[in-house]
Amino acid sequence: MFETVTVTNAAPSPEEASTPVLGQVNYLAPSDAKPAIFIDQDGTRHVRDDVRYETRTVRVRDGRPAADGYSLDRNGVRLVRHDTAVADFYDDAEVAAVYFPEVERLIKQETGAAEVVIFDHTRRVSGSEDGPVRRPVPNVHGDYTEKSGPQRVRDLIDPDEAEDWLDGRYAVVNVWRPIRGPIERSPLAFVDGRTVAEDDFVPMDLVYPDRTGEIYAFTHSPAHDWVYFPRMTRDEALLIKTFDSSTDGRVRFSAHAAIEVPTTPDHASPRESIEIRALVRFAEA
Repeated sequence: MFETVTVTNAAPSPEEASTPVLGQVNYLAPSDAKPAIFIDQDGTRHVRDDVRYETRTVRVRDGRPAADGYSLDRNGVRLVRHDTAVADFYDDAEVAAVYFPEVERLIKQETGAAEVVIFDHTRRVSGSEDGPVRRPVPNVHGDYTEKSGPQRVRDLIDPDEAEDWLDGRYAVVNVWRPIRGPIERSPLAFVDGRTVAEDDFVPMDLVYPDRTGEIYAFTHSPAHDWVYFPRMTRDEALLIKTFDSSTDGRVRFSAHAAIEVPTTPDHASPRESIEIRALVRFAEA
């Protein structure tokens, strides 16, 4: 099993404190069996019958007053100002030609990475069905696990180079941003990585027609410190560390979810967002 971070269940410092909102997220209900989600060829998802989620109302702090203090290694996320030349985020060709290089430069700038390999992008619109454009995920989850992080390297990196990656320090970083803003409906929120304990992590199988992956689901803990950056705009990006091979005490995984806030105005536009996933290799071990 992985090592936990050195600062566990740490309370926010006074400068981080802010008036929270109440939001709803779905935690995995405790179970003796390993949970699984089955994904059809068209992207439709089916949760196994014995998998149960429980909706919890959580206090979610506004992270903007202390945004400069958040980091990937300390908290698992970082908010940055990031202008883009992309005109249409629904144009795959433009996203690949313009946005991928922008994101590669951003990740290198923010992490000091020696190499960045972008391998996936997903658009999400609240109220949509799963498919080419997917819906926001209200289930608390982490995209990669102790098992699936290394497997992603083996899947995507040339075998002649993969062992060099696996012998050093590498990570998976997501870059999330609004397609349109400000985001009012289904904003993305995260649990400060310092407040997640080892027992909160639950490996979950993702069963595709041709392979089986693994993510983390999470059970509820009152120690979880939920944070979000309200009304994110198109010129902002949220970096999320979803896996880190390092076991030196830095945060390695990020628990996150789309939150539903009861005070969201009825006239609020659907949330539209895009996320990029990238393998990141560091020069140091």
